[in-house]
Amino acid sequence: MGRERKSLAVEAGQGLDVGHRRPSSAAERSPATEKTLDGKYYMRNIYENHMVKVLKETSLLEEDPRSGRSKTESGGDNATESWPSINQDILLIVGVLSKRVLHMLDFSVPSKRNNYGEGEEEEDHGGFGDEESQEIKRFWSEVSASRSQPLLVKRTNTSSQIAIVGANVYSIESLDYEYFKAFLAYAGCNLGLAVAAGALCAYVAPAAAGSGIPEVKAYLNGIDAHSILAPSTLFVKVDTKIIGVSAGFVVGKEGPMVHTGACIASLLGQGGSRKYHLTWSGLRYFKNDRDRRDLITCGAAAGVAAAFRAPVGGVLFALEEAASWWRSALLWRTFFTTAVVAIILRAFMQFCSTGICGLFGQGGLIMYDVSAAIATFSGPDILAVILLGVIGGVLGSFYNYLVDKVVRTYSIINEKGPGSKILLVMTVAILTSCCYYILPWFAKCIPCPADSSVSCPTTDESGNYKAFQCPPGHYNDLASLFLNTNDDAIRNLFSTSTRKEFHISSLFIFFAVVYFLGVITYGIAIPSGLFIPVILAGACYGRLVGRLFESISSLDTGLFSLLGAASFLGGTMRMTVSLCVILLELTNDLLLLPLVMLVLLISKTVADTFNRGVYDQILKIKGLPYLEAHAEPYMRHLVASDVVSGPLVMFSGVEKVGNILHALRTTGHNGFPVIDEPPFSEAPELCGLVLRSHLLVLLKGKNFMRERVVSGGEVLQKFAAFDFAKAGSGKGVKLEDLDIEDEEMEMYVDLHPITNTSPYTVVETMSLAKAAILFRQLGLRHMCVVPKTQGRLPIVGILTRHDFMPEHILGLYPHMNPHK
Repeated sequence: MGRERKSLAVEAGQGLDVGHRRPSSAAERSPATEKTLDGKYYMRNIYENHMVKVLKETSLLEEDPRSGRSKTESGGDNATESWPSINQDILLIVGVLSKRVLHMLDFSVPSKRNNYGEGEEEEDHGGFGDEESQEIKRFWSEVSASRSQPLLVKRTNTSSQIAIVGANVYSIESLDYEYFKAFLAYAGCNLGLAVAAGALCAYVAPAAAGSGIPEVKAYLNGIDAHSILAPSTLFVKVDTKIIGVSAGFVVGKEGPMVHTGACIASLLGQGGSRKYHLTWSGLRYFKNDRDRRDLITCGAAAGVAAAFRAPVGGVLFALEEAASWWRSALLWRTFFTTAVVAIILRAFMQFCSTGICGLFGQGGLIMYDVSAAIATFSGPDILAVILLGVIGGVLGSFYNYLVDKVVRTYSIINEKGPGSKILLVMTVAILTSCCYYILPWFAKCIPCPADSSVSCPTTDESGNYKAFQCPPGHYNDLASLFLNTNDDAIRNLFSTSTRKEFHISSLFIFFAVVYFLGVITYGIAIPSGLFIPVILAGACYGRLVGRLFESISSLDTGLFSLLGAASFLGGTMRMTVSLCVILLELTNDLLLLPLVMLVLLISKTVADTFNRGVYDQILKIKGLPYLEAHAEPYMRHLVASDVVSGPLVMFSGVEKVGNILHALRTTGHNGFPVIDEPPFSEAPELCGLVLRSHLLVLLKGKNFMRERVVSGGEVLQKFAAFDFAKAGSGKGVKLEDLDIEDEEMEMYVDLHPITNTSPYTVVETMSLAKAAILFRQLGLRHMCVVPKTQGRLPIVGILTRHDFMPEHILGLYPHMNPHK
């Protein structure tokens, strides 16, 4: 076979007339055909010259096959012996193509005369043997049939190693190399962005990683961690949120937007940042726990309103999910905040309406408009919605289970250092790039719908129909989902009047990939929201259920996608009212309200039988002592004094400086009871509670006394009113800032002026369940436990958040059943 091919190539190199040489003898030519032959071979030579030119321009042919001369050496009879096999194959194909053109031009092939002088048509294979001719025919038949086959199929191609893409001719090896270079460019960009985001989160602000919603919930529950809302966390969160979404991760921006809004509110609530020279004296009036907590609640609501363009949904999200304490004044404050967000968003969209801001603002405040479909439903539709709710509850609970396992595993890896965090980010980025680039090749090209209201295939950056190597008039449905922004993918899935836009197999593939990548992406060192992956996965199986019920249902498949997204959201996050309003504001379809309410309630009920919401699980994994609104069942069997931790550290009303400094150095308590004893009172009595931060400010002022006497208000004369206000994150006086000399250690300081003389107290015999509810509803940090009878110390102990944690209580009483 190879020897025959080489001989054919040599023959082709001597004129490129294999199988169709011009007749030269008089016996082969007749005067009647001379003029016709001149026209035929003139057209043939033009086509041969064009084919050789195309092949030389594509670097597949290094020499002119008709002259036998290469670029670097002169020709000769042995010049063709050094040609690579690819050139031999090309010569054979060019010969066949030349003759095919002649047939298309309706030129007859020169005939041989038989022994009887009659013309006999010769079956022409272009100089090929029967086997080679059949193989080339099979190759071109496969190329012509590829319009309806997946882009990646195994084709038999041994004799002609070329491919025609559009108007260009490439070798198969060159084509694979071009696709590999494209993959390297795509994956390289994603990997570079992922490393940048991971490095910022790993080295600068580790608290910026993740969603941020669990951390905001923890702060509003009373957990004041330094790094959760720090200015560095804000700046890194904003940058890495943009970089992470651009890197192609299956993450959303909604959770990080909530964290960003809370960080901005915290920055305002602490009067700005002296470190970054962002201060304003007018903000000092918010330097207290309640006002700062209200500001952060408004910031969280503003984040949701900006991310979903849902101002009312932002208010309800803050009420249902974020805030632990709510009051009527906070309602109108959050509503005012989200209204301002909506106005500013509208102004920016108006400014960007000419397209100068890219894709920002397309669709106005309605991101996924499905109001074009008529939402009429009947009995079969209700059955489909119930099925969607059950599926969403099961898949949502399983999603939470997988996220719990993955985040626990990642926490072990992340403890090894920043390098391990970045390596984990790189691994997930490469895996995501491989899935997004490779899977669309296995999808079949679909003819564009004749009644499409948009261009097909899509020519802009976004749209429903991505061509992705498909012929004109066709599109690739998997590429339309994978190679789009997350918002555009959701918009494609929610699109109405497109019942068969996506193959069922493509929906299955996309659902499985998004479900899997959403699980493994959450927990790495980048900002990662859960809303977008959950909406994408839910919309996929919602559309699948719509296809399943299309024969008996009157609802559009786009509406089924919306209901599927709602069911998955309810199954993972366990919210109802806020999710319902957010989805309605997103899609502008109030007629679908009853079905959205039904599917959310069913999915939440089903999922609650398996595990808790995803944010509650993340709080537990991070070890944040979050207090639930209800008391656990086993708390009814205990009283307050049963869980008080010891030993109790107390101060006298007038205490020695050395004793205070020793207590601050040896304990981490944030509050200390103050006891008045004779001669300052007739009997020992509880004077109140003093905070650690106030003690540090008092010691730094060094307003000490040599005698143990009550000084009254003279102690505060050296301090300003805001010196004892709540300090910002990382601010305030620290123990290392104190410079107490040995002589001052024996002096006294009066604690009465800085003592809270009306602390919340409970009797030691109060039910622990009632004490827990009181502690949670009042938003306390300390609760004093006093004795029931006199003749004892005026205080039994102090209850803090730690004392109400299940781990602490069940550790003291391991025999107790946690469910009874």
